[in-house]
Amino acid sequence: MAVAQLTLELRIEHAQSLKDRRQVVRSLKDQLRQSFNISVAELDEAVTWQSATIGVAAVSGSRDYLHKLMEEVERVARRMTNELGAELADSFWEYMEQ
Repeated sequence: MAVAQLTLELRIEHAQSLKDRRQVVRSLKDQLRQSFNISVAELDEAVTWQSATIGVAAVSGSRDYLHKLMEEVERVARRMTNELGAELADSFWEYMEQ
């Protein structure tokens, strides 16, 4: 069994309030959940309005499947953040096998 974790760091330059930040984060999380069979969660507290960290996790028997899935999730997340007026500042993956 393999587990993949993708961390997405967002920059939300236009956010003027916590409400603006929440709207982008919630929309991204909901859209990713609807598009893929993955778990999505916000990883940090709302310390600043202009940044957020999102965690994505998936489990599979195939590491190759997870690799392709995480590539696709990252690509779609980049497009979605741009559509929401934000920027995907950084992303990184981790794999664990048992």
